[in-house]
Amino acid sequence: MLPYIVRVIPNLFTLGNLLSGVFSITFSMNGYHRTASLLIFLAAFLDLFDGRIARKLKVNNQIGVELDSLADIVSFGVAPALIFHTLADPSWVNPIAFVLYPTMGALRLARFNANPTVGYFNGLPIPAAGLVISLMGLFLYANPYITILLAILMVSPFRVKKL
Repeated sequence: MLPYIVRVIPNLFTLGNLLSGVFSITFSMNGYHRTASLLIFLAAFLDLFDGRIARKLKVNNQIGVELDSLADIVSFGVAPALIFHTLADPSWVNPIAFVLYPTMGALRLARFNANPTVGYFNGLPIPAAGLVISLMGLFLYANPYITILLAILMVSPFRVKKL
């Protein structure tokens, strides 16, 4: 029984990340943008530790890796895009930013899962991009050009050192 509990601990952090993203979406849809932004910060905190805990406990597995990516697209792709969308003033460029941001985030995660790197990331990690939009959300600010720039940076070829 104890080995099973040890194996699921990292996945509990990942599920916490996912639930933080889902609740962020819910709060954003109901106009609580600052709370929605704070929930993305909570998701980032949980995301920071799920992989580290799995490696420390020596319980890495492919299900955990895939679950982490699914949680990340919700918490750092869809939820920040929705914060942006609900805060942004009407403009012709907003729908482009709203669609492009989570799409490029998903592409970035898929690329990383297909070709994992050691010691660095290719392109801006989706949690970093999501935190930038969430930080803007804390100040009730939305900018489609920053959102599009973050989307492009996620799929760009430059290297970012892993924390």
